[in-house]
Amino acid sequence: MIYYEVLCYSCKRIFRVYEGSLNYKQFKENKAKIFCCEDCSHKIRMDAIRNFFRYLN
Repeated sequence: MIYYEVLCYSCKRIFRVYEGSLNYKQFKENKAKIFCCEDCSHKIRMDAIRNFFRYLN
């Protein structure tokens, strides 16, 4: 399976983006773009959801 190794901008670890994924397609189109791994992406998303609900009250 084809993959690229990409540096996560949040945790600074190298992770792989595999052929067929959205990150793979975006990386092929623009290698200068900033990417984050799935763990950091999940943390960022959960923080955004928590902050959204915090401001609703």
